Amino acid sequence: MKLLIYSPRFAPSVGGVEMVTEILAREWVRLGVGVKVVSQTPATGGETFPFEVFRQPTPRQLLSLLHWCDIFIHSCISLKGIWPNLLVRKPWVCIHHTWYRRPNGKVAIPDWLKLQLTHQAYNISVSRAIAAHLPTSSQVIENPYRDDIFYERGDRKRDRGLIYVGRLVSDKGVDLLLNALLPLKQQGLTPHLTIIGTGEAEPQLRHFVQTHHLTPQVEFLGTQPPHQVAQLLNTHQILVIPSRWQEPFGIVALEGIACGCAVVGSQGGGLKDAIGDCGVTFLNGDQQQLTQILANHLTKKQKPANKDKLNAHLQQHQPTPVAQAYLQRFRTILS
Repeated sequence: MKLLIYSPRFAPSVGGVEMVTEILAREWVRLGVGVKVVSQTPATGGETFPFEVFRQPTPRQLLSLLHWCDIFIHSCISLKGIWPNLLVRKPWVCIHHTWYRRPNGKVAIPDWLKLQLTHQAYNISVSRAIAAHLPTSSQVIENPYRDDIFYERGDRKRDRGLIYVGRLVSDKGVDLLLNALLPLKQQGLTPHLTIIGTGEAEPQLRHFVQTHHLTPQVEFLGTQPPHQVAQLLNTHQILVIPSRWQEPFGIVALEGIACGCAVVGSQGGGLKDAIGDCGVTFLNGDQQQLTQILANHLTKKQKPANKDKLNAHLQQHQPTPVAQAYLQRFRTILS
């Protein structure tokens, strides 16, 4: 089997789609499948992969790659990347990682076109919420995580309270988490909060911390490499994912669970699929509910998740079973 993956953004670009695409491509190669990746992201030098990556290819190169492959895969539908399949017809699989709509919920013309194109593709969605968003049927295969990086380390002392990992933008709800520290403080609870990530909201978040005298509790660490994130997760008790918007999935939840954190996240979209029975969810944007859940955790009123359920959930999201689920679908398409 030969797979051609069209991923407009790819390493060294950093993001959930890029990461999942790389995990799957590496695992498919390990399982004996031929893989090539096409991307518009330029190389920065030093990247090595067990598969070829064609960056900003010419039209002739793209057509040649279509002739080579058995299946043409889009990591999210790309209108710019669909034209080769109109000339060289190959089975077209779309892996839907996100919503085809604007942040305000409106469906613009490009979004409408992508939704219409799903009728021409074999569709795979990373969560039940994404599958329900599409106008046609879609198989759900949830995302994998890097189990070689994110795992529980027994030599780490779990002596810190809360941790957030993600972009610092309004949709991610970090301000809700910071606001929750104020009523917690009134209850005599002053957990340390580590914030990993950067973004346009960082100046306002830092100002809030200073204005409300939370500086002793809150630490901004900026962007950290995956290995360092894993080590930090291993020193914290609770990973908080307070997104306002409906997350399509939420790999960071799997990473936190794998590193031994209790996970608290918003329940809209696909994040609840990523958390499963391994954490507690609250209504998106509901600061009062978030505060109560955190208080329950910090005062040990919240029972820890069942260990067997944790292990079963993580095993389902390891790279090998996820990659094999895709290959099973691909074999059905080619049969």
